[in-house]
Amino acid sequence: DRIRFMESLGGGDIAELKPGQGTLTLLTNERGGIVDDLIVTNTSEDHLYVVSNAGCADKDLAIMRVRACPVPTRELQAAGGDIHLEVSDNALLALQGPSMAQVLQAGLSDDLAKLSFMNSITTTVFGVLGCRVTRCGYTGEDGVEISVPAGRAVELAEQLLGVPEVWPAGLAARDSLRLEAGLCLYGNDIDETTTPAEAGLLWTLGKRRRAAMDFPGAAIIMAQVKEKPKRKRVGLTSGKGGVWGCQPSCSPPCIPISPGTVTSGCPSPSLGKNIAMGYVETMHSRTGTMLDVEVRKKRHPALVTKMPFVPTQYYVAK
Repeated sequence: DRIRFMESLGGGDIAELKPGQGTLTLLTNERGGIVDDLIVTNTSEDHLYVVSNAGCADKDLAIMRVRACPVPTRELQAAGGDIHLEVSDNALLALQGPSMAQVLQAGLSDDLAKLSFMNSITTTVFGVLGCRVTRCGYTGEDGVEISVPAGRAVELAEQLLGVPEVWPAGLAARDSLRLEAGLCLYGNDIDETTTPAEAGLLWTLGKRRRAAMDFPGAAIIMAQVKEKPKRKRVGLTSGKGGVWGCQPSCSPPCIPISPGTVTSGCPSPSLGKNIAMGYVETMHSRTGTMLDVEVRKKRHPALVTKMPFVPTQYYVAK
């Protein structure tokens, strides 16, 4: 029932997830727009564990509650099923980078070498009980996200920061890393007006789900798959002239680009050049296409570039 319910919200193939395995799935609306991007894990404890963007949590929960009651619940009850929604009072700590495994292994009894990308375990982390450790993150590097009871989050964070190899990272550092990895930021690069086809996120739609077309907006999304969308999300690179990027208070699109809009951009510390992503007309989306980007009323040449800009380092257990 929980799988059927979750699949009614978006196009992810939740049924194929093995115990402990998670996936990125998109919660969509009837227009095919992306309401939120969620991490859904099929836990070994007979429930689905869903992590939403903090800024979308209230609207996501409202949608789930409406979908769960009353009509779907009656249908499920008629078939002998049931759905229960529970909100966990947890905080999320992300430990990312090449030294992650060495640092975290010292505080775990479980063997991290056996934990692959997008898989999770419930365990004790440096003495803190009831933590869910998922091998994933928003940096493109090997890392974990630790879902920890909120009342002990500061304690665990301080323990991790007590390790010499661990440093706190602000949102600007995280933003440059996720952009180098070609990862979308909800509210900038994807929102309720962008579809999975436009955003280059069709890989989140399971083959079975595409065929069934039984999720919100499926007809619109699959029509775009067949006919190609009018615009596509692309990566852009440029030289050192002018700094790209949106101030945190800006509402996208914040930088005009002909023929489209830039939704995220920043100097890349790893590449020593400006990188960005945005939406352009499909006819201009081919890798290697030259475009002009307007930054503070000045035009700069930009090259449509395949993403990720920097190769990812996701871990797969041997």
